[in-house]
Amino acid sequence: MNALLLAIGAILHQITPALGLPMQPDFALAMLFIIMIINDNDYKTSLICAIITGVFTALTTKFPGGQLPNIIDKIVTVNVMFLVIIIINKISHLTKLNTKLEKNILVLLVFPIGTLVSGTTFLLSAKFIVGLPASFSLLFVTVVIPALVINTIGGFILYHAINVSLKRVLTV
Repeated sequence: MNALLLAIGAILHQITPALGLPMQPDFALAMLFIIMIINDNDYKTSLICAIITGVFTALTTKFPGGQLPNIIDKIVTVNVMFLVIIIINKISHLTKLNTKLEKNILVLLVFPIGTLVSGTTFLLSAKFIVGLPASFSLLFVTVVIPALVINTIGGFILYHAINVSLKRVLTV
């Protein structure tokens, strides 16, 4: 299942157009977050999937010299988000929310926070490794923030589509 989700994420990353500059929303990252949520915070699976996602996005990046920054960004992001998911899960269990609401809140927090961490890490690592085609702040506002919105909306839709598919497969 994880391999299939990674493959779908790689295909989505390849076909997603760039946002004006040579950068694009990262649906492979959205699939990585979905894998983390579905696998109930399994660190080994999350880390392996992050490395694979980093390699896939490095192979399909539209950012000149963005190969290494893509790999760095996925590894840093998965570690930060693993901790964020643990914290969110602990808070939701303390508040005794229902499971469906907990998952929706988790998804709506993980996608924007994770995309923010990923975009910032990518830009910083690219800045130091290959340089940026514009200022950090300009790229942050014109690429990371729109990608955050797109990944949150798209990721939420993808999560629910995958969840429905899984429920139908598991009941058959």
